[in-house]
Amino acid sequence: MSATEAARRLAAEGYNELPRPDRRPFLRILLGILAEPMFGLLVASALIYLVLGDLREGLMLVAFATASVGIAAAQESRSERVLDTLRTLTSPRAQVLRDGARVRIPGREVVPGDIVFLEEGDRVPADIHLLSTQDLEVDESLLTGESAPVRKRPGGPDDAAAAPGGDDLPLAFSGTLVVRGRGCGATVATGRHSEIGKIGLALGGIHPEPTRLNRQTRRLVRGVAVAGLAVSVLVMVLYGLARGSWLQGALAGLAVTMSMIPEEFPLVLTVFMVMGAWRLSRARVLTRRAAAIEALGAATVLCTDKTGTLTQNRMAIAEMRDAGDLARRLTPGDTEAAATRTLVWHGILASAPNPFDPMERAFRDLGQRLGLHPPEPSWVLVREHGLEPGLPAVTQVWQPPQGGAIVAAKGAPEAVAALCRLDPHAHAAMLRAVDGLARDGMRVLAVAGGETPVPLPADRRDYPCHLLGLVGFSDPLRAEVPAAVRDCLSAGVRVVMITGDYPETARAIAVQAGLADGLVTGAELDGLPPREQAARIRGAALFARTRPAHKLAIVKALQADGQIVAMTGDGVNDAPSLKAADIGIAMGGRGTDVAREAASLVLLDDDFGSIVHTIRLGRRIYDNLRKAMGYILAVHVPIAGLALLPLALDLPLLLTPVHIAFLEMVIDPVCSIVFEAERSEADIMRRPPRPPGSTLFSRALVLWSLAQGIVAFAVVAVLFMAALNGGMPADQARALAFVALMLINFGLVLVNRSFAASPLTALLRPNTALWTVLAVMGAVMAATLAWPPAAALFAFGPLHADDLAVAFAAAVVMVLALEMVKPLWADHLRR
Repeated sequence: MSATEAARRLAAEGYNELPRPDRRPFLRILLGILAEPMFGLLVASALIYLVLGDLREGLMLVAFATASVGIAAAQESRSERVLDTLRTLTSPRAQVLRDGARVRIPGREVVPGDIVFLEEGDRVPADIHLLSTQDLEVDESLLTGESAPVRKRPGGPDDAAAAPGGDDLPLAFSGTLVVRGRGCGATVATGRHSEIGKIGLALGGIHPEPTRLNRQTRRLVRGVAVAGLAVSVLVMVLYGLARGSWLQGALAGLAVTMSMIPEEFPLVLTVFMVMGAWRLSRARVLTRRAAAIEALGAATVLCTDKTGTLTQNRMAIAEMRDAGDLARRLTPGDTEAAATRTLVWHGILASAPNPFDPMERAFRDLGQRLGLHPPEPSWVLVREHGLEPGLPAVTQVWQPPQGGAIVAAKGAPEAVAALCRLDPHAHAAMLRAVDGLARDGMRVLAVAGGETPVPLPADRRDYPCHLLGLVGFSDPLRAEVPAAVRDCLSAGVRVVMITGDYPETARAIAVQAGLADGLVTGAELDGLPPREQAARIRGAALFARTRPAHKLAIVKALQADGQIVAMTGDGVNDAPSLKAADIGIAMGGRGTDVAREAASLVLLDDDFGSIVHTIRLGRRIYDNLRKAMGYILAVHVPIAGLALLPLALDLPLLLTPVHIAFLEMVIDPVCSIVFEAERSEADIMRRPPRPPGSTLFSRALVLWSLAQGIVAFAVVAVLFMAALNGGMPADQARALAFVALMLINFGLVLVNRSFAASPLTALLRPNTALWTVLAVMGAVMAATLAWPPAAALFAFGPLHADDLAVAFAAAVVMVLALEMVKPLWADHLRR
């Protein structure tokens, strides 16, 4: 195909990828922010000031409104870019024939009709009708759930389309992996038209619903807003009737409404979810749905596969047996043992020169440690015999420079025994040794070798082979897994392993990982009625020889038992269980686009330790979110109280819309940036998971927040009224009370940084964001007091050192009072 024709087909057919979710344009983000109630209140207040002829305060409110919108829009726009980047996964490369030459192009640019070349290790970029093959085997487990690779054959013009699965199909399917041999074929389907694309389209329409936290906070904001508007109308009427100024009454009413609406809640949720996704990405976990971050802290069961998650997904030679004495173990690291070197050398000769198969790579790696290297270029590979349906073994014949021919074979023990023509006694001894290795969780290959004259026999069964020994392979457990499992268990999270591997292999890995016993096979589940099946699932910690369909049954049974389930998966057939789980975790290293589309999280390194770290982060995020929400509720009580107090007691106004807008500019970064950056509590992985039905605004949190707010209001109110009764001018009393309120705001941050730590510990705990915000706001407050135009705008009088000392003392008194009673609330707040 020419490059011009390829470009034409690409324009007509589209890129070879699944459709991606639409991004929100900046205008839609901006309109959503402008619809927030606080923005409308700021604009209304600014208009009233302008009508009253107070140009400075009107313009100041417009500036505050513009700044708030700008900050929120920048944050949400950045969030969209971050999340879009997190959704993007690298497209595999493809080798195609263009303009008569082989070229490598991104897989997304493959078009129907392209001639594609496949080699070991390649990810098939599209559905391909095979024209030629050479010992081609493809791992289709991502589509079919079959653990064993399948053979491929060349097709003819009359071959009909077929579904994935089974040997000797003339089709290679998009997303599958070439594990042996090579081939080439013509592309017949790309993108949404491929087999993987058809399934992906069924899941591609998944749209995230508003999360439970979003629904809770929006209900609260709407409820408070309605109450605030009712109070605002009442204040405006009372002010107008008592003082005769209806416009000033409108300003006072708007100030009360602004002080009551906790409009920071949506912003806090947005920032926490986006920053949570960013923090998870640093742990090599990509977040596709924010609801998963909420659910992480409540997870009670973690269902994980074995290969590549608990293990390294890297086969290593764990044990060898000499054919002369199959009961004697050969040490893989013994560089002097002749039997070891002979066994490994023939294993290398029976492997591909540049192996991709995990077991062949294990032979090569051990050979390098023993000083045995692949054959020199002067050695000629004169014959290759691949796996056959009745003879699952590989035989290769090499001709060294000195002449003759060396035969090397490896494969299933029964097949190699047939090639070596073992007598019944030797065959039985070999099978006993194989069973012993298998019980230790190893996969076993037999290795044979010999020399043959030239010309070679026509049938490889006639080669003069003799058994050299047995090799046991294991996929080593990741070093961090036992500690991670202990963390899960101490956190009350049950770990369940689900694998398609043999029971003996699964049990051996489970013992090393520290998992509980109780093994159930897929065949056992199939033979049980639904009620007994659910009971067996609830009591088991290990599932072996399972198919992807079993995962869905396990998820549903656990959820029916009231569990919050996190589930890992990588294949197309895993998509239903990933979608059904409370937290679906797709494997990013070996997973399909369809699995990623169905999942909530994508694990880039397929590492169990990352999943546990994700649970820890999820708990931290939820913990800090509750602290931020508690702070918001607490800080709005004194603001609302101080806005109403002068109206109730006929005192000079303390807070106007300008003051409240300034306070909101302080509260927003504190409650979002500062609390989001808080470190996790020391006992966060020693607590049980929070109850599934628990709410963010628990009764304990609401009562504790209201108690903090009432104490803060009382302290500032007493200070303000004492200053007025002591003869202090109203503008100075206002400045004193406002400074005290700012300091008390900081005191509330210290109180809410931890549900249990002492104030000294909270003060010393590192948090760069806190001190940055404090420094900036302190400088702004100092400038407001010292710069006459700013002081006049806020109607502040001059303060002296002793006034500031009194305000500071008032904040200290409040913090000490709250810390004295906080231990009574601590246990309830952590639940």
